[in-house]
Amino acid sequence: MRKTIAAAVAVLALGLTGAADAKTLKVQASSAPGDWAHRFMTDGWQQKVEEMSGGSLKLEVLPTKAVVPHKETIDAVANGILDGDMNAVSYFSGRDPAFAIMGDLIAGYDTPEQVQTFCMEGGGKEILQKLYDKYGNGKIHVVGCGPYTKEALVSKIPIKTVEEFKGVKIRSPEGLAAEVFKRAGASPVSLPFSEVYTSLEKGIVDAADASAYVNNDASGMHKVALFPLYPGIHSMAVLQFVVNKDVWNKLTPGERTILEVWYVAAYSTMRRQADLLDQDLVARDKAGGKITVINWSDAERAKFRKIAVGAWEDFGEKSPLAKEALAAHISFMKRTGLLD
Repeated sequence: MRKTIAAAVAVLALGLTGAADAKTLKVQASSAPGDWAHRFMTDGWQQKVEEMSGGSLKLEVLPTKAVVPHKETIDAVANGILDGDMNAVSYFSGRDPAFAIMGDLIAGYDTPEQVQTFCMEGGGKEILQKLYDKYGNGKIHVVGCGPYTKEALVSKIPIKTVEEFKGVKIRSPEGLAAEVFKRAGASPVSLPFSEVYTSLEKGIVDAADASAYVNNDASGMHKVALFPLYPGIHSMAVLQFVVNKDVWNKLTPGERTILEVWYVAAYSTMRRQADLLDQDLVARDKAGGKITVINWSDAERAKFRKIAVGAWEDFGEKSPLAKEALAAHISFMKRTGLLD
């Protein structure tokens, strides 16, 4: 009896110690508080890390700009201000063109699943790690990368062809995306996602390379931009999950595995749910009559892709890592039959 009681006390003490010593990783995302994508994380998925670890590890996903501006998150991770980052890779294109190629190979892939596979299994994650070994002073560990959606461009004016991009002021991340839109005749403006709605409303931009249809809907974009393009013609923004390397090294092997498995499960589920919700909302809006959903023809998509390929090749010559990043994409595309 005494042995049983002693054992129970020991187990209870161990549980209390584990709870007291629980590690909470604070990571900043690119999504705003009201976005569907942010609610996906905060209303269920971030909590799964604690459940999977038995309480030894917690994850807190903060909205964009909660701690630092959106273009400074990797510095904050490297310096230990943030434990991690779930930001858009293309935000860091000003540091090396390779970030642009890794952040979104504009018009390059047909589905988000293809890009997720490239990132996690086809060499993408390894290229991103090389970038952070250089630009994060070796203090950043890449857990994963990939998009969860093909973005639906929002617009206040009808854009049915490449020709109709001429003169359009469009919100776009800097780097490759901006270059492609510029070559198509548009005037790119660099803005974070959190400022897209007000910029559309005030006429600062006419259109925006924004987010998934469901995010755009949740953020009220379609109240001011009545001519969305869906399916998207251009963008599948790659989001990363990176962690401060000292923080990563202090985790147990089991906790590291939990984060790796959690990441793949979270973003795969996110991709599937976003796709279904997108289609439901598009059907609703087509039936409603107020919003005109524009779907480009295959011929116009081919024209746009041809413009994009020229931009890929030019960006690939801008730095050694950009060249390596583009080569990794091309190799994966040939391996999977996307390119001859």
